Amino acid sequence: MTLSRRTLLATTAATAALTATAPPATAALTATAPPATAAPRRTRRLRTGFERLAGDGYGILRGERVGIVTNPTGITRDARHIVDVMHADDRVDLRAVFGPEHGFRGTAQAGGSEGRHDDPATGLPVYDTYLKSGQALADVFTASGVDTVLFDIQDVGARFYTYIWTLYDCMAAARLAGKRVVVLDRPNPVTGRAALGPVLRKEFATFIGREPIAQAHGMTVGELARLFNGEFLTTPVALDVVRMTGWKRSAFHDGSGLPWVPPSPNMPTPETALVYAGTCLFEGTNLSEGRGTTRPFELLGAEGVDGRWAAAVNELRLPGVHFREAYFAPTFSKFQGKTVGGVQVHVHDRAVYDPVRTGIALLVTAKRSWPGFAWRPDHWIDKLTGSTRVRTLIDAGAGVDDVVADWQPELAAFREVREEYLLY
Repeated sequence: MTLSRRTLLATTAATAALTATAPPATAALTATAPPATAAPRRTRRLRTGFERLAGDGYGILRGERVGIVTNPTGITRDARHIVDVMHADDRVDLRAVFGPEHGFRGTAQAGGSEGRHDDPATGLPVYDTYLKSGQALADVFTASGVDTVLFDIQDVGARFYTYIWTLYDCMAAARLAGKRVVVLDRPNPVTGRAALGPVLRKEFATFIGREPIAQAHGMTVGELARLFNGEFLTTPVALDVVRMTGWKRSAFHDGSGLPWVPPSPNMPTPETALVYAGTCLFEGTNLSEGRGTTRPFELLGAEGVDGRWAAAVNELRLPGVHFREAYFAPTFSKFQGKTVGGVQVHVHDRAVYDPVRTGIALLVTAKRSWPGFAWRPDHWIDKLTGSTRVRTLIDAGAGVDDVVADWQPELAAFREVREEYLLY
């Protein structure tokens, strides 16, 4: 008996066989995996999914009432918001906007949204999707009167960044409501070279991880949509992915030629995204993850931490990164208004830098060098890493290599499944 890939994602057996499930069929403009024998193409300017959609005259949306899930990152190359562009174009019938965490225009902090309102710039109704799923979200789509739900949001490549689960929830709800989903693809700003880190175990599913994918998934939102549809949704939704052209999996954000818009208030730069998949783990500790500073997720610390932490983690000689002894005073969040000690993460060679291994190394050395180290009482670290294993191994005195080795079987299984859904 051959095990399904859906079953394998929920296990840690790296050697089990995987059965192939063909990804959903797509339309002309939309995603098809490149043939293995395709000839090399000349380098050309990257075109996002929206650029290709608009360049085609919105042909795949013709005759349909359209709503879009987006936020401030849904912009054109010349920094116009795509909602404003589509609203002014008679070739597309845009009827509604659906706002995720932080809101459509991005005014809300972490854990907040903008609520139901009419957009002042366009007059379009804006519906709040944050923390809605299932039938409740399907009812929002039904009430909006749209036929097709577009999705265009810049992701940052980490499992616990909530926009990919907004996509997942919207796909599931659209199926319930009888709507089609069209994903407008954008680059993964930290490359699509590899999946890294532990894979979520299903019993730890939350809004920062609905399904068993790796901590740093190494995929675009379009590829994730195909994965969700083929592996995790009980019944697939009608899905089209408008793929990019000109994107290479090895490219970082600065190679895209696209402007950077912070996807959330504490993701101010592409450098933040580069470290986030590892240093966000400090949300699960009593140390500051740098919120309330100009370098969130690059500055880490707490009262009582001194230079011993930076010295300890530098001794590990992690590839591509140095650590500076740092002192800072957050203006909000943990240690607001207090001066704390810690480290600043300086990535000097991003081609060899591993954010997840670095995050584990920082946790291990923080616990060993600072007696005040503690996990959050609610064990939030287990939600971030996807199981109890990272926490219990570190508590047992495991080193970095031991912790990283523990997740390799489940990561190998995920990487094999992931390969089926890659588009570039």
